[in-house]
Amino acid sequence: MVQIKSVKRVTVTEQIMEQIVGLIRSGELQPGEQLPNERDLAEQFGVTRGRVREALRALSLIGLITIKSGEGSFVNRRQEPIPPETIVWMFHHELDNLDEVYAARKLIETEVYLSAAANAKPEEVEPLKEIADRLERLQHAEEPEPFLDELDRFDLHVGHICRNRIYAKLMQTIVSLRRETSLKLLRVPGAMASSVGSRSALLDALARNDVPSMKRATEAFFEQSKRFYASIGDSDLS
Repeated sequence: MVQIKSVKRVTVTEQIMEQIVGLIRSGELQPGEQLPNERDLAEQFGVTRGRVREALRALSLIGLITIKSGEGSFVNRRQEPIPPETIVWMFHHELDNLDEVYAARKLIETEVYLSAAANAKPEEVEPLKEIADRLERLQHAEEPEPFLDELDRFDLHVGHICRNRIYAKLMQTIVSLRRETSLKLLRVPGAMASSVGSRSALLDALARNDVPSMKRATEAFFEQSKRFYASIGDSDLS
């Protein structure tokens, strides 16, 4: 027989969250609009400021609002990035599975790049050239974090110019999920130089709106990535 546990009562914090979510969904709170401060919200809800603070932090975690230190809480705009901590929290059990991270990267990044190659405008490719120049200069740095920051900017911009909002969100997700693994990969000798060469080929295909070349460039990129993944774990990445 199926075992059913009793339903827990909705907490005060959850009730506050539900009301604020309802106001956002109904349009009474618009994207970019600032919420009342904690004291005012506490008075309106008839609760303590601590309860309000818990609710706002939870709403920030799921990406509905942004809390700006010293300024207040604001309703997120649709195009704003998903908070990295939200993504890591959602997928924390999978982050150490190299096979799954690699497979997700290959599937999503390939589709995003192919879509960008078909749709990118010349002026949208220019920022990528600047990032590529910075990558070139950073490839011999002792620590990989600055280099990875630029790689992330590169791929997030590609997600932005691919003309598909869902793809852009998926690229944001992948960039956050791959962070720790990428730091390990970039510490492998030759990895940063390989990344520079790969991004150069991807950039060339983007600049020419050459989808067939982009397909070849992404395939080559992930073949190289497979070798670096294999060097940091026991995965065969088949």
